[in-house]
This record gives sequence, C-alpha cells and structure tokens, in this order.
Amino acid sequence: MATSLLNRTVSTRLPTAEGEFQLIHYANAPDHKEHLALVMGHLQQQQNVLVRVHSECFTGDVLGSRRCDCGEQLHAAMQLIAAEGQGLVIYLRQEGRGIGLQKKLEAYNLQDQGHDTVDANLLLGHQADERTYEVAVAILRDLGVQSLRLITNNPSKLEQLRHAGLTVTERVPLIPTVHAENRTYLATKVARMRHLLALPPTQQATPIQVVQNGIAKNGHAASPPSPSAQLVANLQERVLAHFARYRLPFVTLSYAQSLDGSIAAADGTPLRISGERAMTLTHMLRAAHDAILVGVGTVLADDPQLTVRLVAGSDPQPILLDTHLRTPVTARCLRNPRPPWLVTAKAAATAAAPLRNAGARVITSPCDAQGRIALQPLLRELASQGIRSIMVEGGATVLQSFLKARLAHAAVITIAPFFVGGLPALATQTAPIGSQPAASCFPRLATPQWLPLGDDIICHGYFQQTTAG
Repeated sequence: MATSLLNRTVSTRLPTAEGEFQLIHYANAPDHKEHLALVMGHLQQQQNVLVRVHSECFTGDVLGSRRCDCGEQLHAAMQLIAAEGQGLVIYLRQEGRGIGLQKKLEAYNLQDQGHDTVDANLLLGHQADERTYEVAVAILRDLGVQSLRLITNNPSKLEQLRHAGLTVTERVPLIPTVHAENRTYLATKVARMRHLLALPPTQQATPIQVVQNGIAKNGHAASPPSPSAQLVANLQERVLAHFARYRLPFVTLSYAQSLDGSIAAADGTPLRISGERAMTLTHMLRAAHDAILVGVGTVLADDPQLTVRLVAGSDPQPILLDTHLRTPVTARCLRNPRPPWLVTAKAAATAAAPLRNAGARVITSPCDAQGRIALQPLLRELASQGIRSIMVEGGATVLQSFLKARLAHAAVITIAPFFVGGLPALATQTAPIGSQPAASCFPRLATPQWLPLGDDIICHGYFQQTTAG
C-alpha cells in the first residue's frame, strides 16, 4: 500500500496514566477507516524503536473484558514504552481479528456454545484471522522509524512486517494474566495460531478445545488446570492488580530448602535441593515474572543461568545485586540472551568497564546504612524501567533484606525431604534480652497453602503487613 493513500490529519498531546504521548490521527483512503499512532519521544530516523501494533478490541480495550488479553496488552505496551521514554503504539481499526464488532459478538456466542475462537470465526464464514498490516507499515514509514523492536506474541505479525521490508531487530514478549475466563482462548492461540505465550505445559501440550459443562469438544472429560498452573495464574493476577494500583514491582520470594532450613552446603558449594517437578514450577514462575533477582553471593556460589529452560516461556530480566562489582566476567548469566543488569554502589561503578564489555548493564543505586543496596529506591527505579514483577531467588542476605523491609508480597518455597546441616535460608537472629523475638521482624504468610510435588512440598502464600514498595 502506498504511503500517499494514508493521510496524517491531526496530532494532539495526550496525557495518560502511563505518561504523556502524542496522538496522531490517520485517514486511510482504501478502507475508509481512522487509524491512530500513539507516540512518545522523537522517532524520525531512530533505530530499534519499541513498537506495539495493536488491533482494536472494543470489549477488551474499553470495557475490560476478561475473555481476552487485549486491553492488558495495550496498557502493558504503553507502560513499556513509557519506561523507555520512547516508542510507538499503532492502533489499527480491525476489530475482532478483522471481522468487525458485530461478527465478533456473534463469535462470542458460538464460543459459549463450545466452539473455540478459531472455529467460531470459521463458522461465521470468515478466516481465523483476517488482519493485514499495510497500514502499520505505512505509519512506520511516515514516522521515519528505521528499525523496530516489536511487542508481540504473534509470529504472523512479525513475519508480515518483515515481509513488507521492515527491519524488526527483536520480539518483545507480553506475559498474559491467565484466569478462568481467558485460559482456553489463550491456549487456542498457542495451539492453533502459533502464538508464543508462556502458558503452563498442561495448557499447551495439545490443541485445547473450549470446555462446556466439564466436557471438551472431543467428547472427553476436560482436564482442570494443574495446581502448579493455577498457582502461577493466581500470582499473575495479583501482579497486575498490584502494579496497576502502586506502579511498583510485585515481589515474589522463591527458593528451595531442606527440612532443616538449609539452602546450600556449609562450604557454599552448589547443592541441588528441588526435585524435577518442583524445579519445573520454578521455571514456570520465572516465565511469569518480568525479572529475576539474586545477590552476587549466589552468582559466586552457584553460577546460575537465571533462564527459563524447563517450560515454554520467555526469560526474565536477570538483576544482580553486586555492591562491590564482584561478578566475574566469566559468569554464565553474562552469556544469556538477555544480559543481566548489575546493580551496584556509585563508588564501585568506575570499575564496571569489563562487565559492560561482557554485555552487562550497570545501574548505580543508593546504599542503606549497612552498605547494601537500598531496596525501596531500587524498586522505584526498576518500575521506571518497565519491571512489573520480580522473582527473588537468593541468597540468604537478599531474602532476609526483602523480608525485614516488608517488601515481599508472595512466597513460593520448596521444602525437600532431607537434611543438610548447611547454610540457613535466613541469617541467625540473636535478639537482646528483653527485646521482641526475632520472628517479629518478619511478615507472616496469610492463609498459606501446601502443594505436594513429587517428593517435595511447596509452601506458598501472600504476606501480611507488606508495604507497596
């Protein structure tokens, strides 16, 4: 489609909850529709611009429908762009994957009768997805974007933009909130439309059909989500509600310990504690969080990869707390697809060149009275970088710091059925005579739950008396 058929008509300032954008209106001669561009920053001749090509969804974007993840995707993309200070949302008027609002509502009724989102469109005489992206290409060229990082889970969108000659340097995933109303919809997108979503394995191993009255379309009894999948889905809902309210990351503590509370051997050597099923849950949790955070002691002792390998899903952003920059340039996490962010004290940043050369991003942050990274300023900084959720995996000092500051919101703890006599999950607290017991320093889990996984037991729950951050 020639750019001349798409006319830029008016631009206006648009302050939003996510930040201030310019809203540009386009009139399109071929389809007689009005399309929009939501722009932050200067894009002309810019490389690697963060871009979301979003198709209109009145029910999700405006009414907050829980049948889909469209409204959540739109606002998550705006948050990512605002955190970067530059980017673009292209809002295309192609409702219902191109079939229009009326037909989409008719498709909803068919879905309630037991058809999935693909079959509902086909039964109405439409294709599963009738969207095209010529308008998006024209808008990108009109705005002078040289290359882009595309915010999407849809490989077809990525392929069509590249086929049109655009340079897409990276796919930036969006992690959906999975709940009862959209679980089958999301699973259908994975199974039948190739979407790259981080769903639990039980929801993407085979094509998923819509379930009605507990019976799948193939006539067999529908399998309920696994307890692990439900745990992750509930956590994701909490994450989005927390970030929408406080604009600060939701913090989950997750680690494995022996029956005597050890998280490592006494000499600090690596020790595998979790069984296979518990480790799979850990990787599901990693895929459900924007970032994974550990202290430098964990890096030195275990040399972890901090990636998602046991389930389908996106790697979280690794964040290392390293006040004195002791992370070796040979650390495995420096070779990750997503290089780590090293958070250090300002005084140590002068020695950061080797780590930067190895791929790490170095962030300076204030320290507390004990000389450790101050957590509250760090959480505010990470929120400004688009981090909505953080999974804290260790070590003992870092776990204890989050607990004592009451900045942890949830815990998922694996308890393995053996004794180690090694390093405890929390440093020993010796309270002076007459003072409060050390346990009162820490928040308490509200209504904890226990989940058997293989030989391990998972204790999980949400903290009482937790601050927003």
